[in-house]
Amino acid sequence: MADPEVKKSWKQKFLHEFNEYWINVIYMALVFSAIIFYRRLVLAHYDIYLDDYFSGVLKALVIAKVVMIGTFLRISRKFEYKPLIFPVLYKAALFTIWVMLFDITEITLRATIHSPSLVEASKELKNHVTNVWLGGALLIFFSFIPFFGFKEMVRVLGKKKVRELFLQKHAE
Repeated sequence: MADPEVKKSWKQKFLHEFNEYWINVIYMALVFSAIIFYRRLVLAHYDIYLDDYFSGVLKALVIAKVVMIGTFLRISRKFEYKPLIFPVLYKAALFTIWVMLFDITEITLRATIHSPSLVEASKELKNHVTNVWLGGALLIFFSFIPFFGFKEMVRVLGKKKVRELFLQKHAE
């Protein structure tokens, strides 16, 4: 692990954040795209065809940024010295709520801008927050468990040790 006393230059911080963001995007794009592809296959079975080819990638771009903002604000450090199951589940739940609040804010702003009245804007928000929306929150929560599990392993064991565990042969 890096020495916390060593100050990083702005270039090092930028590169770290840049790499972290794109690692988050790749993981989330794979997960969300798989979910959306599955939904498309199920609906196609019933002759319903969607053209949301890149919505998983777009969601990943946004949600990865939301997660990075939450991490930057240090909203998720409560259980870091407990057994790993606690910070992993806490962060999965907290960031799921964070993402869903961001989604509600986005829908509210869009509805307020595009709707002629506040009543119509509130109807649009009500139509958005459905069982499907709650199901999406559940999928995000469960996709965040391995995501934060891996991040917590790296935090506790260090990048080098995790890299060795995942990418090198082990004795039988």
